[in-house]
Amino acid sequence: VIPFDETFGVHPQDDQFLTRELWDLSQTPESSRPLLLHYHPLVIYRHQVLKQADVVLALFLQGDQFTDTIKLADFEYYDPITTGDSSLSAVAQSIIAAEVGHQEMAMDYFRDALFCDLANIHHNSDDGVHVASAAGIWGCLVQGFGGMRCDRQNLRFDPRLPQGWTSIRHHMVLGNSDMSIIVEQDAITFQILSGRDRDVTVRGKLHHIGSEPVRVPLADQGPVRARLHGSHPVTGLRRADGSLVTSEVPDLPMPASSVPLDTSRG
Repeated sequence: VIPFDETFGVHPQDDQFLTRELWDLSQTPESSRPLLLHYHPLVIYRHQVLKQADVVLALFLQGDQFTDTIKLADFEYYDPITTGDSSLSAVAQSIIAAEVGHQEMAMDYFRDALFCDLANIHHNSDDGVHVASAAGIWGCLVQGFGGMRCDRQNLRFDPRLPQGWTSIRHHMVLGNSDMSIIVEQDAITFQILSGRDRDVTVRGKLHHIGSEPVRVPLADQGPVRARLHGSHPVTGLRRADGSLVTSEVPDLPMPASSVPLDTSRG
C-alpha cells in the first residue's frame, strides 16, 4: 500500500502524518537542535517533522513508480520539515533536489554530505566516519548531477550538471561491461572500454553504446527552480476534513536531567 493524499497531492509519511500540525523548523533555534536531545519523543511524534528524508528516499529508490509532478510535490512538502539531524539525509535530498530542478539546494545538500566528516558537521566524527554519507557522495555525483538511474527500465540518464561545472567523468561496471561516461553542459558521451555493448536511454531516447564514443547532445540540464522560502506551502490551508493546517514550535522542551543520551550514528 502506498498512501496518497488527494487534498495536498503528496504521499503521507504514514496514515496519520498529515493529521498532525507542522513543526516550524524555520523558527526553531539552533540551541534546541537536534530535536531528540531537547524534546521528548512523544512531543516530536505528535508533529509533522522528520529526522531524515524518508519519502524523498523512496522517490529515488523507486523513482520509476512516481511521476515528475509528484516527485516535485513530495520534495517541496517534506524538505521544510526535515531537520537533517541524520547524516543519512543529505545524499537523498541532494539527488532528488537535482532531479526536480532545485539545483541550488542540490548543491547545498551535496556540500553537507561532502563535508560531513571533513567539517565535523554533526559534531561526532571523533566516534568514527559516517560511512553511508561518504559512500553517498558518489550517488550525489553520478545519480544526482549525472542523472543515472538503473531500475526496471534500461540504464537511463537525465543529467543535472550544476551551473559552473564543466563536466563529470566516471566509469561504471555493469555486468561484464566497463563503461566510461562524461557529462558536459551540452552533451553526454558514452564509451564501452571493455566487455559487451550496452543500450542506454537518455531522456527517453534509446542509444546503443559500443567501443566507439557516442556523444548525445543535451538541450539543457533540466529545470531550474527558485529556492524554497517562507512558510510551509500548506500552512493555513484546510485538510479534507475541514481542519486548518497550522505551523508551530512546541514549548515543551525536556528538562536537562531527562535528556536521553544520543547513541545513534544515523
